[in-house]
Amino acid sequence: MKIARHCSALLLALAASVALLPGAASAQTKLKMVLNWKYEGPQAWFFLAQDKGYFKAEGLDVSIDQGEGSAASIPKVASGAYDVGFGDMSALIDLAAKHPDNAPVATYMLYNVTPFVVAVKKDSPIKTLKDLEGRTVGGPTTDGALKLFPVVAKAAGVDPAKVKITNMAANLREQMLMRGQVDAAFGYTLTVTFAAKAMGIDPDKELRFIDYADYGIDSYSNALFFSKKLIQENPKAVAGFVRALNRAIKEVIADPDAGMEHVMKREPLLKRDVEKEKLVATYSRQMNHPEINKNGFGDVDDARLKRNIDLVVSAGGLNRTPTLEEVFDRRFLPPRSERPANF
Repeated sequence: MKIARHCSALLLALAASVALLPGAASAQTKLKMVLNWKYEGPQAWFFLAQDKGYFKAEGLDVSIDQGEGSAASIPKVASGAYDVGFGDMSALIDLAAKHPDNAPVATYMLYNVTPFVVAVKKDSPIKTLKDLEGRTVGGPTTDGALKLFPVVAKAAGVDPAKVKITNMAANLREQMLMRGQVDAAFGYTLTVTFAAKAMGIDPDKELRFIDYADYGIDSYSNALFFSKKLIQENPKAVAGFVRALNRAIKEVIADPDAGMEHVMKREPLLKRDVEKEKLVATYSRQMNHPEINKNGFGDVDDARLKRNIDLVVSAGGLNRTPTLEEVFDRRFLPPRSERPANF
């Protein structure tokens, strides 16, 4: 019995010493992630996956930084500053056309409903995109709706030369619109809606939206993407991240209040009720395209993605059209049975 106890003690001591050695089996792959924007409700799944150890269970040590806009996260991953990002698919396509060797690749589609709009005040005489001629429209330089305006203008019979476009910081958009400093503003439906609410504005009573979708624009929005380097050198890490995120998304949708706990831990000054409303609106509206009934959440429809690529190439007057595989890689998706079918 004494010998057995002595052996057990030796084994425990040996295990402890091995765990302290460099390169021990417990070592995890470190990944840096950049978000689409400042901390907010619709990012709950990323924080839950981090806090509840879902990334860790996949052998990943993930750090998550705030972003500066859905388009701004793309070059940050392309430059090597980050391994993974969350941001605008059209911006990713644009970079893939211009710099195919460095552009990141999307692996999991989240915002699959076209979000692009022009926002106007409720009493504005602007009813259609054609009415923007002779008016001033504002938007951040990286805004997806602004970037696609030449394409939607063509579809709507609008002469872009007759529309004055002014750039502003994203956090000033709603303020400048309500003050009449611009006649209309480019943006994403939910972004403008909840920014207005944060200002004490009732968007249902004080704003109207002119949807790009009404003019035939059916683009994807924000996706999860990784650097080409990581995909090539460590595909296991990519698959593990996607698996952990998919697990967290299902959990947050089942219990958004639980998801909000992880958001508020990072930014206690947020208005919890507003951020929860934004979270629920995001997955029920922005992430609920009819195609997921067929493909499952996280995947894309190839024909629709091809139209999205062609749209970006046309809008930017680009000389090169990326292939589907250059912008989206579905190899890392969990099985169809493990991904949500609808919300």
